[in-house]
Amino acid sequence: MSDEKIKILFLCTGNSCRSQMAEGWARHLRGDVIDAYSAGVMPFQVSQRTIEIMAETDVDISGQYSKHIYELTELDFDYVITLCDNAKQYCPAFPGKAKVIHRSFDDPTAGTGSSEEVKAQFRRVRDEIKAFVRNLAL
Repeated sequence: MSDEKIKILFLCTGNSCRSQMAEGWARHLRGDVIDAYSAGVMPFQVSQRTIEIMAETDVDISGQYSKHIYELTELDFDYVITLCDNAKQYCPAFPGKAKVIHRSFDDPTAGTGSSEEVKAQFRRVRDEIKAFVRNLAL
């Protein structure tokens, strides 16, 4: 068995929330075996609420930033994991061995309601992504 880490790209539409959470969880929970990256098919700034909600769990993603998927196409990923249907539809083909996995999560940035209700939606998605990353069979 190789000592190299498994290289994973988490992909969503904007690379502002779900894929940032997944990258943060992968580094936090499984950084010994996963080399995590995230990107978007139409990236925009990382959501401040995402940073705050992850910080509640002592996972600091404040140094992460949004990237376009084409900034990472030269990397040889083992897995590309799409986290929303839009990303699945627009995910380009990756050369090499990358296995594409799809697992859609709700977009908390589209949440409605009071500030506390929206935060609750972010927390729910954060916790769902944590469980997904923790249980990835690689």
